Amino acid sequence: MGCFACFDGGKRRRKEEERLASEEARAKAAEAAQRRQEQFEQSAAGKAARAQIAAAAKQSANSNKGEPTLKWQMG
Repeated sequence: MGCFACFDGGKRRRKEEERLASEEARAKAAEAAQRRQEQFEQSAAGKAARAQIAAAAKQSANSNKGEPTLKWQMG
């Protein structure tokens, strides 16, 4: 039974290598996502999307000046 102890160390080493590889893959994926986000923001579509969001926010801030959104009428 004592000769099987060396296999346990291999499992630990392999788990550690897998953890490091996974961590590295996540870091690379995050960097790639950041680059894609920056490219999108610099593209025409990204600028248009940002302008549209800003316009929608401005409109929603100005449209409701204390008035109820829905008004009910009788009759």
